[in-house]
Amino acid sequence: MNKNIRVFLRRLKTMSIRKMLKMIRQTSSAHNKNAAVIFADMLFCALRYNIGYQDYRVFGFAALSKQERETFLTMNKNLQLVRLLNGKESRKSFEDKRLFFKKYSGYIKRAWIDISDKTADELEAFCKDKDAIFVKTPCSFGGQGIGEIRVTPDTSYDFLHSELKKKGQTLVEEKIKQHPKLSAIHPEIINTLRIATLKKDGKVHIICRILRMGQGGSVIDNITSGGLYASVDENGRISHPAFCDIKGEAFTVHPTSRIFLPGYRIPFFEEAVELVRRIAAEENGLGYVGWDVAITPDGPVIVEGNEIPSYEIMQNYLHRNNNSGLLPQIEKILGCSLHY
Repeated sequence: MNKNIRVFLRRLKTMSIRKMLKMIRQTSSAHNKNAAVIFADMLFCALRYNIGYQDYRVFGFAALSKQERETFLTMNKNLQLVRLLNGKESRKSFEDKRLFFKKYSGYIKRAWIDISDKTADELEAFCKDKDAIFVKTPCSFGGQGIGEIRVTPDTSYDFLHSELKKKGQTLVEEKIKQHPKLSAIHPEIINTLRIATLKKDGKVHIICRILRMGQGGSVIDNITSGGLYASVDENGRISHPAFCDIKGEAFTVHPTSRIFLPGYRIPFFEEAVELVRRIAAEENGLGYVGWDVAITPDGPVIVEGNEIPSYEIMQNYLHRNNNSGLLPQIEKILGCSLHY
């Protein structure tokens, strides 16, 4: 059986018909095309390019030619790129946030503690003089297992310690103080820059710059949790409307803060890019990383690194100035082609 067909059948078993139908309606409306035509084309692209209905919408495939579609970094090619540039052993320090924090302590610039082998008294000592802490599941991804907890003089640390260990949220860190210009967009969360790097022959290339933002009552900026994301140009300004994957909508004005987004300047942007270039240059085991950067009043700090960068948010059709995906740029840097 053809490999693409096998992948398609596996996806068919796990896909949500309800979500797919919603995606078809949204895509049909956005591109002013018949829903049946969109559905048939989605099936074709699933077989031909190994992409799901979410990627079909995010990439804007409904409006692209065959030649243009072939320029996109798809899930399979993204994983091929990861296998090519990111050593399996090196990926372990990114998969476990505790190992990442130890390795890059000089770039984290905030206090943290692993309570898996600590007492409630040690947790209380860590929380002294703090109004809030962030708790995380060390080996999670996609924003799972992350929460913010307010601490007060009445906090029961015996109970908190027990609950966090029960939930596996054993990584506790000091809350990052966010720059006022980013708090103005959405103060409830840390709105982070995602800067993706590709390193070849010792040279670091920036292939993506995105600002991820929360909305509503969210405490994380993760895309799968309803967050927004928008591309950022080389001068550190938001260049296009923000997009919400869950709603399938674009926002020129932030839905919560009502700030006009295109043209909004990110403070300490040049310093953030330089920080990422420096840390990527020092990392010898991984050549393809999505770095999450927070901007504080004193400058940028690293939040975490992603050893499998999100290929889809880097190629949103609303954020491109042409109909081409990232593949030609990446293959030019690599000096070789990636195959399906």
